[in-house]
Amino acid sequence: MLTLSIAFVVSFAITLMVIRYSRLHDHLTADWDLNGVQKFHARPVPRVGGLGIFLALWAVVVAVWLRASIAVSYSFALLLVTAIPAFSAGFVEDLTKRVTPRDRLIATMVSALLAAYLLGARVVRIDLPLLDWFFAVPLLSIAITTVAVAGLANAINIIDGFNGLAAMVSMMMFVSLAYVAFQVGDTLVLTVAFAMIGAILGFFIWNFPAGHIFLGDGGAYFIGFILAECSILLVMRNSQVSAWYPVLMVIYPIFETLFSIYRRRVLKGVPAGYPDGVHLHTLIYQRLMRWAVGSKDVRHRLRRNSMTSPYLWMISLLAVLPATLFWSNRLALPAFVLVFIVLYVWLYWRIVRFQSPRWMIVRRNSSKSDRG
Repeated sequence: MLTLSIAFVVSFAITLMVIRYSRLHDHLTADWDLNGVQKFHARPVPRVGGLGIFLALWAVVVAVWLRASIAVSYSFALLLVTAIPAFSAGFVEDLTKRVTPRDRLIATMVSALLAAYLLGARVVRIDLPLLDWFFAVPLLSIAITTVAVAGLANAINIIDGFNGLAAMVSMMMFVSLAYVAFQVGDTLVLTVAFAMIGAILGFFIWNFPAGHIFLGDGGAYFIGFILAECSILLVMRNSQVSAWYPVLMVIYPIFETLFSIYRRRVLKGVPAGYPDGVHLHTLIYQRLMRWAVGSKDVRHRLRRNSMTSPYLWMISLLAVLPATLFWSNRLALPAFVLVFIVLYVWLYWRIVRFQSPRWMIVRRNSSKSDRG
């Protein structure tokens, strides 16, 4: 718990300083685009929340090293070194708005290659006998690992659309990783997971519900990269952990990404990276929250934004919870993956056709102030 506490305090303090002195750097760090397809904030807000998370993890490395845990601190430090290209590409985009999605993906792939070289972190199995022989070939294994890591990092960035959404979903996943790592005695993954929980929580307090700061591409890619590497290391180093455990755990952001690619390329015929406003979280905002809190007042726009995230927390929990409970069950985990995909498509179809399930509908606030 010491690692969690240190990460939380450092992340909380750095994020507070970024917010407190935003007037000195908002010409570089603030998101001034208030009218984009996926923009829902009402005023310019710093989008460099990943800085506090990144620096908090380095503080934990120092703390672990001072406690004489040399082996863990060394591997932890190597993991953070490998994350530098992924974090840097996203952070530069947060400052300049000029780093393309392709360049960010390439930088994340470089990070994955560094992790494969320095830590030996690569996908070694998927628990399907007819396909596992692919991963016995080092080049094939490394290539698949590189794509998988970059894909998850990009997926976390895609769901980072509302206050608290990506942060809480990621925290739940790291809690799951910490639990499974504790069960199998993997000290490295347990330490990193606790550090990430604390660091993200230090940011989350300022992000939800008030939206004083955003995670930014640097933060989203960094969190996604660490999440992917911890998942790979846990499965690779512990044969009792099913390879389907991390698949189910991260299925929400991954399937959101795959479904978005299908929607854009197949249904709309536009590039996969083309921004649109019909992600599941965007539909919930437009079809449910906009009706529940209909005023255009700034305060009510913020409320709609924050009220959207808990829906997606619960949807993600439908995958994270069974993954955590059945982390070693090689039959139940794929079944839950299939159930989640069916549930996601059904829910998306209902909402997009204006037939949202009744349990999702929030009664409209008809007070005079809300009518605007």
